[in-house]
Amino acid sequence: MKIKKTASTLFLIAMLCLGATKAKAQVNAQLFYDFGSDREFVTLTLEMFKQDKWGNTYFFIDHDFNYDQHVKGPNLAPGGTYFEIARCLNFWQKSAIKNLSLHVEYNGGITRSYPINNAWLVGLDYFVHSDDFKNTLNLKALYKNIQKKDSDLPMQFTIAWALNDIFGVKGLKFDGFADFWWENHAVDYTADGMCEMRSTVFITEPQLWYNVGQHFGCNNLSLGTEIELSNNFGSTGGFKCRPCLGMKWDF
Repeated sequence: MKIKKTASTLFLIAMLCLGATKAKAQVNAQLFYDFGSDREFVTLTLEMFKQDKWGNTYFFIDHDFNYDQHVKGPNLAPGGTYFEIARCLNFWQKSAIKNLSLHVEYNGGITRSYPINNAWLVGLDYFVHSDDFKNTLNLKALYKNIQKKDSDLPMQFTIAWALNDIFGVKGLKFDGFADFWWENHAVDYTADGMCEMRSTVFITEPQLWYNVGQHFGCNNLSLGTEIELSNNFGSTGGFKCRPCLGMKWDF
């Protein structure tokens, strides 16, 4: 598949860039079971964040093990796969505007029955943090172009946060993101091919992790939860809540 090949190529480029630098990257793998009534399958996520003298790089890959929900069609994948890679460029890290970066991003993938349209984003990222960097906040305003899609306003607003050792509990972490963008898309398809149209999308996925491994000499292991809260996301109209339970391994 063309989209799948694009995502694989970008992943390879990201890994080559990672291996060519000396700074240590933060890499983790997350395994979730999604209890959503329209999900009920396992998702594996590989996530990486790395800072360098020119800014930072972030990517993640989601793979859904939903083989039992496959339908016939030309775009069939061995599960659903979604990929995002983002680069913040900051050549002025010692100036008065050091918290402001240029942001470029690619999104794409394929579900069990149809491809996810490629999306390209570019804009600004503003970074806020505590003195010890335990608590961080990113605010992003991005121009968003989605392949084969139109929108009333081609913009996306994103908030991403990470809070460590919350409530004074060592190893308890609360993190996540929230995205809001404009996209004219069809939702709630019926058996006779009818659907409704929506013009906006909202999704947030807050996570709560506890580093259980610290109690038996394995600091890499955390257990936790993720709750996906969305409105008009994908082909589902209206509000949806999809809770998950999972584990995370920090490499």
